Amino acid sequence: MKKMKKGGLMMEVTLKVQGMTCGHCKQSVNNALKDLDGVHAVEVNLESGNVDVSYEDSRVSKEKLTEAIEEQGYDVVA
Repeated sequence: MKKMKKGGLMMEVTLKVQGMTCGHCKQSVNNALKDLDGVHAVEVNLESGNVDVSYEDSRVSKEKLTEAIEEQGYDVVA
């Protein structure tokens, strides 16, 4: 889904993340992403390993989202 928001597109992406096993993992990934300027919503699903992110593409890139997760010690595989 793409929506215009103040000069940038509102993007939604689902990242497949390996290594998340508990509530602490979920919270670490959630906080790391929400700390990025331009991220509007994060939903982490431990069972599937999916992380859904809504963000403004003019303020943050998919690569920055991936880096933030990997800095927490998890692997983004898709």
